[in-house]
Amino acid sequence: MKISTKGRYALRLMLDIALNSHGAAVPLRDVAQRQEISDKYLEQIVTQLSRAGLVRSVRGAGGGYLLTREPEEYTVGEILRVLEGNLAPVSCVDQDDTCRCGRADRCVTMEVWQQIQAAVSGVVDHLTLADLVNRYHEKCTG
Repeated sequence: MKISTKGRYALRLMLDIALNSHGAAVPLRDVAQRQEISDKYLEQIVTQLSRAGLVRSVRGAGGGYLLTREPEEYTVGEILRVLEGNLAPVSCVDQDDTCRCGRADRCVTMEVWQQIQAAVSGVVDHLTLADLVNRYHEKCTG
């Protein structure tokens, strides 16, 4: 499974807002500059995050984006799924998709896909945005 650029950038955007908001809205152009990502591309991503209720916009002078909850309340999986959809490696283990394969009841390889799905979910659903903020401070601010 491969996470798209949008998924990766969404996580970086959320982390940047968590690190830099200090109670005030974070302008998207500032995020774009710090993260070295096109502001136009970030606009597409932040629109999806906003629709999902993960961020909210503040208009006018001092405008930008704020998290709608505390960083501890976001999982990496929640953020990625907004941009990526389900993170299942194959459709037959996607909870949103009914397996239409006539071999499902005797498919041994399905067990492999289920284990991969469980491993991925085990990581992304247990890491929070706050964990990433803490790791940033450990790694980047010495």
